[in-house]
Amino acid sequence: MRFCGTRRPSLTGWLVDDLMSPTFRALQVRNYRLYSLGQTLSNTGTWMQRLAQDWLVLSLTGGSGVALGITTGLQFLPFLLFGLWGGVIADRFSRRRVLVVAQLLAGVLAAGLGVLALTDTATVGLVYGFAFALGVVGAFDTPARQAFVGDLVERDDLTNAVALNSASFQLGRIVGPAVGGLLIAAFGGTAEVFFINAGTYLVAVAALVAIRGAELRPLKHHELVTLRQGLAYLRGRADLVMVLVLVAAVGTFGLNFQLYIAMMSRQEFGRGAAAFGALSTILALGSLAGSLLAARRGATSVAFVLTAAAAFGAAEVLVALMPTYATFGLLLPLAGLTALTFVTAAQSYVQLHSARWVRGRVMGVYTLMFMGGTPVGAPIIGWLSEQFGPRSAMILGGSLVIVSASALTLLVRRRPLIDEPISIPAAEPATAR
Repeated sequence: MRFCGTRRPSLTGWLVDDLMSPTFRALQVRNYRLYSLGQTLSNTGTWMQRLAQDWLVLSLTGGSGVALGITTGLQFLPFLLFGLWGGVIADRFSRRRVLVVAQLLAGVLAAGLGVLALTDTATVGLVYGFAFALGVVGAFDTPARQAFVGDLVERDDLTNAVALNSASFQLGRIVGPAVGGLLIAAFGGTAEVFFINAGTYLVAVAALVAIRGAELRPLKHHELVTLRQGLAYLRGRADLVMVLVLVAAVGTFGLNFQLYIAMMSRQEFGRGAAAFGALSTILALGSLAGSLLAARRGATSVAFVLTAAAAFGAAEVLVALMPTYATFGLLLPLAGLTALTFVTAAQSYVQLHSARWVRGRVMGVYTLMFMGGTPVGAPIIGWLSEQFGPRSAMILGGSLVIVSASALTLLVRRRPLIDEPISIPAAEPATAR
């Protein structure tokens, strides 16, 4: 019996199945289609806002890389502070309800930034505060959103669904920055971008509400869900710990592209908001390609995750060495493709190799590792960009990723890991959806 939606039985449905498989097979599940549509629109608005927020900070500070790094750091600091607890909430309460509340709160914050920008009352301190508040919402939204995918589709479609989520995210990165840059150039300010993003959150909420609860894969509520359970589970899983450590290294040193691109665009190439948005879109094109390629791939191994990380670090260094805006943009898709190959492989591995009853807490740790290093890395990268130039900072970030992947590869060779999917007990503790 399928709990998460049935395939189309008609001839048209068979043709659609054939056309959509294997890259888009998870979209054959109605609940996942609704969720993906809402998230794609919301992601587009979010990336519009990220560009507008960065540009607002640069405008208020006269192009300060340190201020931009602090803003990025504050937006990701809550993941370091609350990411683990976000995973507990994702296992203890209905993930769909958690997502609805989080999307509504994020919409209110986006509208608040729009009011500040519209009334010319925005200050760097206020933007810092809103960035931190958005990060708090994200710290609880992200683990629930990642674990919720497992409630929408069956295990055989999980890798594909995770990859399509990444593709949806990257599609937002393609459209969002480009539209955001054009809107800023057209209106001469950022307020409109913030208001539009607030509206996209309402679309995401509507999609979540329309999901059929009877077709989810719910687990019964279990009161003894604790953070300690998740950490104890991970202590016995050396393979998961290895991937999570690598995710932390890449997230801290390598995946600061919005900061890198903003500083390269403004300082190295002397370009404006539209050019900044264009570079973000170019990066996302490569990322989208990486996500779609990952959607065709089956289960991954620790070795593949390590190789993907090293390839991403090398691509980042190569892109940073490009001398002109044109050559930088020409090779930027390579960095996006390798980055998303790594991110999708790492997230798929962690989700597929963790038990459902503890998956929310494991994804909370994943979120902490993936985003928790940014509050440390972003201000440092901003300072390095000001002192030695963004090109040097970007080269250093990519090099540190290569070193991290190489060190962990040597460790794996000395101590082989068992990375086969674990068997999930029939009577696992559970939670409401």
